[in-house]
Amino acid sequence: MIRLSGVTKSFGRQRVLDGLDLEIPGEKITVILGQSGSGKSVILKHIIGLMKPDSGEIYINSTDITKLNDRELNEVRKQFGMLFQDAALFDSMTVGENVAFPLREHTRLPKKEVRRIVEEKLEQVGLKGATEKMPSELSGGMRKRAGLARAIALDPKIILFDEPITGLDPIMSDAIDNLIIHTQKYTRATCVVITHNIASTFKIAHNIAMLYEGKIVEFGEPDRIRNSPHAFVQRFIRGEASEKDGIY
Repeated sequence: MIRLSGVTKSFGRQRVLDGLDLEIPGEKITVILGQSGSGKSVILKHIIGLMKPDSGEIYINSTDITKLNDRELNEVRKQFGMLFQDAALFDSMTVGENVAFPLREHTRLPKKEVRRIVEEKLEQVGLKGATEKMPSELSGGMRKRAGLARAIALDPKIILFDEPITGLDPIMSDAIDNLIIHTQKYTRATCVVITHNIASTFKIAHNIAMLYEGKIVEFGEPDRIRNSPHAFVQRFIRGEASEKDGIY
């Protein structure tokens, strides 16, 4: 479904992605793990075409999106839904209007059908009856749910999750993890989640990609990651600092 080949990206003198290779299978949840500032969000922005690599190729199905013009790229993006870290709701719109936004932007469905889809998606994420609420009336976890309802409004084939449990308490974090699992089973979408939370990763992931020094140094099912011989992978999942991390 998604393949990055030899992807390199630098910002000034800092090379964030260094010839990165990653193949993400379809209809699974793949979690990209890595330290804060390691480039996880940069990978996500390359996948959806918000950034272009300095070199390398990025395939969505069989299409190399690095070679597309803006119009062609926008067509590919219709396959995507994205849940941003802060949910990115429009504060001036109701929850229902937020969820309806992509439907009104990208389809010509009648108002009655848009409302039906909005109510269906909100119920799917556990927000039945929240259509007329304003984002300011929602808790952090409810905002994430509303953001997810908007992300799946167009029934995307690929859903990207940018640090979905950041800022949430442990109980709400677990609820969002359950929601990601449920959403993937319900939609059969290809889900890509970036996080640095170990407990969440091992709960939701079919496959885990470990990012370190601009490369994917380990990839596979959770048991493969747990038993990885790579020193950094073991330090990361155990939460052990080293002299290289600056404070030891």
